[in-house]
Amino acid sequence: QVQLVESGGGLVQAGGSLRLSCAASGRTFSSYVMGWFRQAPGKEREFVATISRFGDTTAYGDSVKGRSTISRDNAKNTVYLQMNSLKPEDTAIYYCAARWRSTYDYWGQGTQVTVSS
Repeated sequence: QVQLVESGGGLVQAGGSLRLSCAASGRTFSSYVMGWFRQAPGKEREFVATISRFGDTTAYGDSVKGRSTISRDNAKNTVYLQMNSLKPEDTAIYYCAARWRSTYDYWGQGTQVTVSS
């Protein structure tokens, strides 16, 4: 099993930046593909970004593409999401998730990101 704990959320003005972190427990972190998702009030959960086991492949949702960078440090069991040029519509709870096969089986508790206009 993997336990995930997000941090780094907060209140930021539009145009600002935040770096989210997700710390994972366990010794098999590099076995998991990691992803970030977000959910705004009244909206469905949305894919933000994903990164392969060794960080060589990344993919982004259209809403954050070009403004965000996902990365990971397997030695620290941590995945990051750097978000720049933040917009009010980026306001949401951000979750990290881990998958070994085709589905994300493990989720963190989420961290709130609020972008003021």
